[in-house]
Amino acid sequence: MSVVERKAVIKTTDMPEEMQYDAIVFANQAMTLSNLDKDVAAFVKKEFDRKYGPTWHVITGSNFGSYLTHENSQFIFFILDEMAILIWRSA
Repeated sequence: MSVVERKAVIKTTDMPEEMQYDAIVFANQAMTLSNLDKDVAAFVKKEFDRKYGPTWHVITGSNFGSYLTHENSQFIFFILDEMAILIWRSA
């Protein structure tokens, strides 16, 4: 499946649109390389750390709960295919 065929459904975010776009692009790239949750999470985290500086956290999967604190404008939760992806930054 090519990168452009996956449609993201953003559930909640307070990220600027450019960062939202990057989150979806990075997740698509990661899912093209691997279908393992841990590999997708590692790829997205490395790309966010590289582009936006540390410290980013990424959780991927199909069944998880979360309760977290994040920096302002540094959070997104979306679904890509059937994988839920949670990305946030904390100091």
